[in-house]
Amino acid sequence: MANRFEQFAAPGVRRLAPYVPGKPPEQLERELGVTGSIKLASNENPLGPGPCARAALAGAIAGVGMYPDGSGHVLRTRLAEKHKVAIEQVTLGNGSNDVLVLLAETFLTPDQEGVYSQYAFAVYPIAVQASGAQARVAAANPPDHPMPLGHDPAAILAAIGPKTRVVFLANPNNPTGTWMTGPELDALIHAIPPEVIIVLDEAYHEYSVALGVPDGATRLARHGNLVVVRTFSKAYGLAGLRVGYTLSHPDIADLLNRVRQPFNVSVLGLAAAAAAIDDHEHLSKTIELNRLGLARLREGLAALGLPVLPSAGNFVLCDLRRPAAALNDALLRRGVIVRGVANYGLPNHLRISTGTAEQNERFLAAMADALAEGT
Repeated sequence: MANRFEQFAAPGVRRLAPYVPGKPPEQLERELGVTGSIKLASNENPLGPGPCARAALAGAIAGVGMYPDGSGHVLRTRLAEKHKVAIEQVTLGNGSNDVLVLLAETFLTPDQEGVYSQYAFAVYPIAVQASGAQARVAAANPPDHPMPLGHDPAAILAAIGPKTRVVFLANPNNPTGTWMTGPELDALIHAIPPEVIIVLDEAYHEYSVALGVPDGATRLARHGNLVVVRTFSKAYGLAGLRVGYTLSHPDIADLLNRVRQPFNVSVLGLAAAAAAIDDHEHLSKTIELNRLGLARLREGLAALGLPVLPSAGNFVLCDLRRPAAALNDALLRRGVIVRGVANYGLPNHLRISTGTAEQNERFLAAMADALAEGT
């Protein structure tokens, strides 16, 4: 049915397709009548929040009748200490998606361009298009590259033109899991004109440190046009609380705070995130569980004849070498939710988040069953 108000919407909005999140287990069970389903679709931490965050949540409940601190002073102070930057360099968001949209709203207009890679996070094209700006998509690495389907720095530089205002870079990248090394990232940042805002999305940074993936925060002092984006949704296990942030030059932070909605992080989110920063034991457990999970998924899928891309995140991208929709449906019927990525232009791939050891084994068994039945 046609939308009778569409003609009144902004042009960029009229062309938008909404972001489709991973299917919640309760929706799957409602639709298919299965029980005991597991979700390995949204790159969530299977351990959830750690004990420090849980204790902070319990203590913060009494304050939910009041508006949160709109400046997020305590959390911003803790983040500034963690990253060795000034508090004026920290901007909070309602998840990292929020700050990605804030960046587009702040720096993009209909006569400008945003650049991102071919298989980059789906929020980048949404943010660019909603702003009315034009998207320039850089071709990704070919499948036979050491970082297949990952960012090609030369292609990104070639896509930058006189109207480019923002470049989005995810490192590691979602949904591919691939990454740029320190020298690659440094060379790319150095080559991008200083009037172009570089948005370095490091949502999966905590998982990637052991592989030598660079820390963008250590580069802020050398590049005033660099904005580093982080989140508490992944390794810190706070996806449901929606807390993200940027680290940037204070002048960029000042502009973002002119657009940022007041009270965009809740009382509970502020408290849990501040406490989670100090829970080093839980973070270490999370990273180790993920290391083992990645290895098991690679091993198990290889045994089924299914290759996966290199990954520095908490997920693998599996190449089925055929359309993935039928196999995805077969997994859903078995109560296993993974992520089809046809919307990224990858109809032959599935993205699988690492889970607990038991969840990983259940996924691999379901995949083997689905393949055996000829799906």
